[in-house]
Amino acid sequence: MALENKLGITSSPELAAAEERISKKKAAELFENGVLDSLEAGKFASLQAIHQFLFDEIYAFAGELRTVNLSKGNFRFAPLIYLQDALDNIDRMPQSTFDEIVEKYVEMNIAHPFREGNGRSTRIWLDCIFKKEIGMVVDWSKVDKEDYLLAMERSPIKDIEIKHILKNALTDRVNDRAVYMKGIDYSYYYEGYNTFKTEEL
Repeated sequence: MALENKLGITSSPELAAAEERISKKKAAELFENGVLDSLEAGKFASLQAIHQFLFDEIYAFAGELRTVNLSKGNFRFAPLIYLQDALDNIDRMPQSTFDEIVEKYVEMNIAHPFREGNGRSTRIWLDCIFKKEIGMVVDWSKVDKEDYLLAMERSPIKDIEIKHILKNALTDRVNDRAVYMKGIDYSYYYEGYNTFKTEEL
């Protein structure tokens, strides 16, 4: 079953294809209209604005905190009861160095604040922080998908792998549209909301 959506789509593969098409279009608009430069890098409110912009045409919950507990495999994302506290703590985390930025990114992934679309939104959010703080962004074409996914799965316990992967993919081409769009590319999504377990409250 597909997530409830504004498009009236009931097929998960069809919804995934629509998500890819629409979110790529909206991501390009974000880049071209200068909205990203107006957001406060590293704040959850900025991530909310990004998520809302990307998914407003698809989901009624765009930009809103999830109302279900989520897990993937054996990993449980932040429980709802602690989610707001987790986000408040992330807002307060330092972000002046590469290591601090990646640690903040890992914590936001653990929080997983939205029902769907966390990966796409958070990669844009991450690059906004990198751009502001160290004058670099990630060239996602240099990131192996499988290595990235495995490193992100292990990052709550050990973040050295994801730091290594991202550091080796940094570029100073911060205003290059093609570099930016690689972070939205479907091949880098955390595929399949059908792989998430949910607990309705």
